[in-house]
Amino acid sequence: MQGSHCPDRGDIVWIDFSPQAGHEQAGARPALTLSPEGYNRKLGLMICCPITSQAKGYPFEVTLPEGLKVRGVVLSDQARSMDWHARRAQFCCKAPLQVVSEVLAKLNTLLN
Repeated sequence: MQGSHCPDRGDIVWIDFSPQAGHEQAGARPALTLSPEGYNRKLGLMICCPITSQAKGYPFEVTLPEGLKVRGVVLSDQARSMDWHARRAQFCCKAPLQVVSEVLAKLNTLLN
């Protein structure tokens, strides 16, 4: 099943962020998919944000609600384009629409 599920917006997937540099997140970790399935399937890439269990109270963190298979915060200021198939993304669970909307809003604030 590794890499067989094409990620869709709102999917939380396990994916390997290595190699990394500097302050970037590294290693196998969950990530929130921001790009839609059509884009991801056509290009073989996905735009996602890493999730960490180490909340630090930064303004671009978005807390995941209780009840998901993953706990922690989405680092919306660390959006990254990744080859989901080569990195063997594995579906974990679906994030609530409210979380996706908040991450996209914070990313929009950062970019505008």
